[in-house]
Amino acid sequence: MDSSLNKSDQIVETHSYVNTNLDLFEKILNSLESVSAEAKSHLKEKVSSDGKVSNQLLEKYQHEGHGYAWFETYRIALRETLNWFKSLKQTEKSTKLESGILIFSFAEYLCQMRSGIMMSQTEMIRPENLGISNQSFSFCDSPDVAQLIKLGLSETVKSEIVESLENGFFPNLGLNDETLEMIQDQFKKFTDEEIVPNANEWHLKDDLIPDQVLEKMSELGVFSIAIPESYGGLGMGKVAMCVVTEELSRGFLAAGSLGTRAEIAGELIRLGGTEEQKNKYLPEIASGNILTTAVFTEPNTGSDLGNLSTRAQLDGDSYIINGNKTWITHGARSDLMTVLARTDSNQKGYRGLSMFLVDKPRGNCENPFPMEGMSGSEIEVLGYRGMKEYEIALDSIKVSKKNLLGEEEGKGFKQLMETFESARIQTAARAVGVSQNALELGLQYAKDRSQFGKPIIKFSRIFNKLAWMVMETTVARQITLFSAREKDNDIRCDIEAGMAKLLAARVAWSSADSALQIHGGNGYALEYPVSRVLCDSRILNIFEGAAEIQAQIVIKGLLGK
Repeated sequence: MDSSLNKSDQIVETHSYVNTNLDLFEKILNSLESVSAEAKSHLKEKVSSDGKVSNQLLEKYQHEGHGYAWFETYRIALRETLNWFKSLKQTEKSTKLESGILIFSFAEYLCQMRSGIMMSQTEMIRPENLGISNQSFSFCDSPDVAQLIKLGLSETVKSEIVESLENGFFPNLGLNDETLEMIQDQFKKFTDEEIVPNANEWHLKDDLIPDQVLEKMSELGVFSIAIPESYGGLGMGKVAMCVVTEELSRGFLAAGSLGTRAEIAGELIRLGGTEEQKNKYLPEIASGNILTTAVFTEPNTGSDLGNLSTRAQLDGDSYIINGNKTWITHGARSDLMTVLARTDSNQKGYRGLSMFLVDKPRGNCENPFPMEGMSGSEIEVLGYRGMKEYEIALDSIKVSKKNLLGEEEGKGFKQLMETFESARIQTAARAVGVSQNALELGLQYAKDRSQFGKPIIKFSRIFNKLAWMVMETTVARQITLFSAREKDNDIRCDIEAGMAKLLAARVAWSSADSALQIHGGNGYALEYPVSRVLCDSRILNIFEGAAEIQAQIVIKGLLGK
């Protein structure tokens, strides 16, 4: 990198500085916790009525509420990034790269928390919106914190981060588990050999991921990771699922999302199903013999499932289901639909909703729904291809009473809620994988492309983008893995899962946009994979709960503590 500074000396100083000043990072987190308490108290006063949080007032002050959700997301993300570094240091695995990422993340996020956090491209939350005074951030002006910020934001640190990437060194994931590291290596190899060379062609042709690739994924255990061993799965938990999902999504978002289909259905059945339903479906899902799809959303409801209108009426030993559904991912090639329908029309809102396990014959692109009473059409999409999206109509679909999940009416929404943590954790992992893909594409192009007599990676505007991408990808990864560990330990983590999804989705979009910018005009050409990654990254802020829904979930959880 071009610089008048001796960066070799500087990075040794930075690496040493980070390792000997970890207590300062802890001190900053303690100060941020106090600032957060101040903001929470201010917000709670604004949105409370008669001592309770009012939904009406929370809606009125939605911008401030969601801004506080972002503030806390940043704080927790920094905490977990520090924990990541400390765990690497304890095992003597930390390097100058990880040191640079840690200090950069703290310096940048701290400055944003003090001056303004971008919730989206057009929305910023500032401290004054949260009732945070300038005095609350006075700790940033102390000589030790000011030095940390100056060093963390320096171009020298950023250039050194990118030099490590340029030399083939990427940040340690911090898994600290031989089995997980082996899984990561295995799926990295599979993704590089089977997914990456074909992903752009699948995208451009709007093809389904080929059956033979699905078979190989099944053999590797993609569909069985989170299913208990007693039902034919591997029972490895959410951290393992995150590792697998990230690697597959690094190659192609749809590849990482195939495991999500199995996880949602598997989780629903494992937690809410009868023993007969578990024995019938879980082993088949784990083996890949049954491909699943979630059938929840309706054309006029979106995230408002309480207004769902699909009806399921009991008729003897069967239910008759009628209604319209939309955004059904992988709907044609699936064998099992988990369908949310209203069984009690007298109950409003979420009450009266029930979940059904609807078997269907596997369709294809030419004949997507070869089942009497079921019809549908493809929704053409910008990205997230490889599985296809559908609108479907259910016209007097007959389903046995034995296929009512848990064989109990009115439990559908509660059963679905129990899967939200896992689904959002995995979506965050998908976003991290997409961000990693964007980083790698941007890095390679910056190394290969020369302008004005040198590779463009030597220009500060380029390596600054790459440094930002690797920093934010690492931060998003660590809050995602944290939420997965909490879930594996049976600790409620709906807030943390929402935070992970909220941050990682924004990071994926930001990284994809920066990677395309690095490509210049070529990035806008369909033949370059980065154009696909940009399209794929955009959906992550929408599905499994749009960013606004995620922020609402997080703020309600935080205020409820």
